[in-house]
Amino acid sequence: MQRIAIIAGVLHSGGKRNLIMEYYRHIDRTKVQFDFICDSDSNGIPEEEIRALGGRVYKVAPYKNIVPHLKETYKILKKNRYEVMHAFDNTLNIFPMFLGWIAGVKVRISESISKGDKNEKKTLIKYALRPFSHWFTNCYMANSIDCGIWQFGKKTYDKGRVSIFKTVIDADANAFNAKLRENTRKKFGWENKVVYGFIGRYVPQKNPLFLIDIFNEIAKKQENAILVMIGFGELENEMHDKIQNYGIINRVIDLGRRDDIKQFYNAFDAFLLPSLYEGMPVVGIEAQCAGLPIFFSKNITEETTASELAHYIGLEESSDIWADKIVEVINDYMPKRRSYVVEVKKNGFDSSNEALRMQDFYFAKINRVNRYGGKR
Repeated sequence: MQRIAIIAGVLHSGGKRNLIMEYYRHIDRTKVQFDFICDSDSNGIPEEEIRALGGRVYKVAPYKNIVPHLKETYKILKKNRYEVMHAFDNTLNIFPMFLGWIAGVKVRISESISKGDKNEKKTLIKYALRPFSHWFTNCYMANSIDCGIWQFGKKTYDKGRVSIFKTVIDADANAFNAKLRENTRKKFGWENKVVYGFIGRYVPQKNPLFLIDIFNEIAKKQENAILVMIGFGELENEMHDKIQNYGIINRVIDLGRRDDIKQFYNAFDAFLLPSLYEGMPVVGIEAQCAGLPIFFSKNITEETTASELAHYIGLEESSDIWADKIVEVINDYMPKRRSYVVEVKKNGFDSSNEALRMQDFYFAKINRVNRYGGKR
């Protein structure tokens, strides 16, 4: 059995965790096992599930405490003598790639799962480290072409050196369920409402203040429209101030942080995601699988299109134009709700097939490195 060192970094509930776990749940774990190396300040490590599946969890000092972080990570890599390490921290991967190189890890996979915005302070370090993304790795990977080009460069991608493994979901588990929709809407009192939803962090990347602007315009056009938000983050107070200023406090429901989100994909009538940037958002695939129309900003890669339910609107458009386009689609679509499992699988977003492809990829890289001594 081959153990893979998964460099997860800070692992909260969200897209990165879901991406890694979907692959982990569906690989052949008699052949491949994951060891998760996570920052100790993570609050979303599914430790019980990982251990039940045969994996191990190591917690190291947060990367902000860089010296102990590096020492502890190196010690784990050296002690366990991994042949493969797979890092999911975008441009921060340079640090574990270096540690893997000096620890003798043969296959060092650096994966890009997101992009960045120069106007966002949080991502300035991404831009600073991006020129060094090629250092110490011998395998480039991304969850979308856009992410691969953003981090590793178009020349590297054009040479065929970036392997693309999509954001995936368990399509059958995310199928539309009419009974679940009915029960959830009844439980929350949404039977006669048009429910617009958002699931994600309340941070600048997700553009939640513009989300409120959009819904304020929708509310003027649809008397029975409500907005349901599920998440948490630094912009929460500003969001609620804007909701109050608009006078729509009775039409916006903030359910906070939750893990039981499947029911909401079924209960919502539309999903709004006007992000400044994304990698390939898992919520976008899950929403489409459940037959939920989703409205992305054009800053999100169109590779996220798993069905006809994906719609893209430019951020240069006003909130009023967003509202017009959304309401037009929803008024036409609502009587036609169904599952889109077939489309999601056909377009390569199902975790079962992609996990086995990932597994084969690991072994192919090991064989290649053993044969050619670490050359690409």
